[in-house]
Amino acid sequence: MPVRSSNSRVLKWPDAQTVREAVVRWVQQIAQQRPEVARIGLFGSYARGDWGVGSDIDLVVIVHHTDMPFIRRALDYDTRGLPIGADVLVYTEDEWQRMLQEGRFAPAIEREALWVYP
Repeated sequence: MPVRSSNSRVLKWPDAQTVREAVVRWVQQIAQQRPEVARIGLFGSYARGDWGVGSDIDLVVIVHHTDMPFIRRALDYDTRGLPIGADVLVYTEDEWQRMLQEGRFAPAIEREALWVYP
């Protein structure tokens, strides 16, 4: 979580290296615990390098298969160990491929993502 400097009211937000190292540790844990995970990518401001105070971590998780509804999937991924808040989007491989062909969102993520796993 952001920490308050002892001599200031300004929040010190974690830098990109701190966030990326935490994401790598988180991804390693997830990959060990969840064999259905095919890929995990960091996207958004921390991937682009334009993060600032208030930025969160944006993660996309691609799984081989799930029967869980999309709206509930992210609840299975505990992000409390990350230094700041995180948004997790979970798609199946089929959904992701369809989105790459038919939409703008997935191709944009593909272009900017730092694929941490595999």
